[in-house]
Amino acid sequence: MFTSVLMIEKPLSPEDVDFVTTLHGEERISFVVLLQPRGDQADVLLRAIDDVAMGELKEAVREGEEPEGGEAREPAEIGLEYSLRALRQAGAEAVGQVIEEHPLDKLKTVVEDAGADEVIVLTAPHYVEEFFHRDWASRARHKVGVPVLKLFAHSE
Repeated sequence: MFTSVLMIEKPLSPEDVDFVTTLHGEERISFVVLLQPRGDQADVLLRAIDDVAMGELKEAVREGEEPEGGEAREPAEIGLEYSLRALRQAGAEAVGQVIEEHPLDKLKTVVEDAGADEVIVLTAPHYVEEFFHRDWASRARHKVGVPVLKLFAHSE
C-alpha cells in the first residue's frame, strides 16, 4: 500500500479528495492527514497579501476574523473528520490529527512512523511565502527523505 502524509489547512473539497485519491492510479493508498487551521499558520498580514494577489479583496478584509488558537480547534477537528470520512468513502485508508503548532515541527516523525512514501502539501497559494521558499512544501523538502508534492487546493 502506498502511504502519503497529506498536509492541509482546511477541509478537503470533493475535487481535492478525487484529485489526491487518483494520483497513483489504481494503487491502494493510505493517508495520514495533518490539518493546521489557516488562522494559526501565518500572520494576518501575509494572508491578506496572498488574498490581494489572488484578487480576493473581500477575503483580505476578513483575514482578521479568522479564528485562531483555541477558537480554531473545534472547527479544525470537524474539518479533519469530514476530510477523513471523504477519503475513506473514496476507498482510501485515512487517519489524521489537528496540529496546533507548526506542522513541519512534527512532519519528519510522522513520515518515519507511518513509513510514508511521499508528502503531499495541499493548500491555497501563499505567494509571499512561496516566493521566499518559506511555504510548507519548500521547507518540508529539507526535513524529510521522501518526495514532497505541492498541490493547490480547489476553491469552494
